[in-house]
Amino acid sequence: MINFIAMEAWVEFAVRWVHVITGIAWIGSSFYFIALDLGLHRDRNLASGADGEEWQVHGGGFYHIQKYLIAPSQMPGDLVWFKWESYATWLSGFAMLVLVYYLGAEFYLVDPEVLDIPIWGAILISLLSLSIGWLSYDWLCKSKFGEDNTRLMLFLFGVLVVMAWGYTQVFSGRAALLHLGAFTASIMTANVFFIIMPNQRIVVADLKAGRIPDAKYGKIAKQRSTHNNYLTLPVLFLMLSNHYPLAFASEYNWLIASLVFLMGVSIRHYFNSVHARKGSPHWTWLVTALLFLAIMWLSTANLPGEADMDAEATGPSAKYAQAEGFAEVQDIVLGRCSMCHSAEPGYEGLHWAPKGVHLDSARGIAQNAKAIYLQAGLSRAMPPANLSFMEDGEREAIRRWFEAAGS
Repeated sequence: MINFIAMEAWVEFAVRWVHVITGIAWIGSSFYFIALDLGLHRDRNLASGADGEEWQVHGGGFYHIQKYLIAPSQMPGDLVWFKWESYATWLSGFAMLVLVYYLGAEFYLVDPEVLDIPIWGAILISLLSLSIGWLSYDWLCKSKFGEDNTRLMLFLFGVLVVMAWGYTQVFSGRAALLHLGAFTASIMTANVFFIIMPNQRIVVADLKAGRIPDAKYGKIAKQRSTHNNYLTLPVLFLMLSNHYPLAFASEYNWLIASLVFLMGVSIRHYFNSVHARKGSPHWTWLVTALLFLAIMWLSTANLPGEADMDAEATGPSAKYAQAEGFAEVQDIVLGRCSMCHSAEPGYEGLHWAPKGVHLDSARGIAQNAKAIYLQAGLSRAMPPANLSFMEDGEREAIRRWFEAAGS
């Protein structure tokens, strides 16, 4: 018999793996080319007509790299394009969004205590926000307002702050920060797909036709690449935030996300300055540390109170609380899991529930039914090292209960 819950978990694992691999490839190439461009020696009169050059060493070999501001006099036949890393990262990321947040919307996307909306409505808001975000950003970049890049970046930061706050008014905390990351990543990939690559194709076509390419296309592409460079680190933080409840479950999660963007700017400013041989602005690390300390403080300020032990499950998760065997499973979970997964963990060294998962109420157990089934029923991942001595019969009871709720 095929266990479709386990199969779904493996599909999520595979897609996540692809997302991580392609993300590493995209971020690696992006960081490399920005560092290369900033580090070029442009004070040399090169016979090739190139705008700048740099010598590098890696893996036992030496590389002589030259950059042409518009294009070389003759187009090489083996030109390498860097694009699929970006496209594959976004496609696999969107697949994760569908698998985890759309198909599991009742657990991860919609929080009735934030906004009680139907699942289809939440998904529609998610899709519209991602597309409208790119359209608005692209319009700003192409407008007169966007001609001043510093002014544009400051305004875009304001937009990101507003989006951070807006997402937290619609989705669960976990989904809000994830969506802010997806919102930003969608802009980055759209920059590659709609601006950078088409502009490069225009230059190549002009060169092949014997025309002198217009330098504006390279200038526009570089602007978008620079934006991507400064947005990368915040996106990584936001994509990882779903593993850290102190980031997404705080009352000030939108402010935490906003400060993360400033940390990304301060870190990138340091490395970009070093690569461009403009000194080593060590003050950026102090700024980054202070921002991170502010985030740490905000994450624990005014933590919301927890539901009491008698809280009942509502909404889609209610079926698990009503399923045959729930009373037995509740006793098992309270005895084997709640010493860690509670508002005030009783296990020495723990100050808050791991991953923000609370299993000290009927509501908490029902809302985390799938995770309990996968980690304590189908596998022995929980309790870790079986510290609370969960017995095989108890794991079997968990499997019977979950499968009864789904039948």
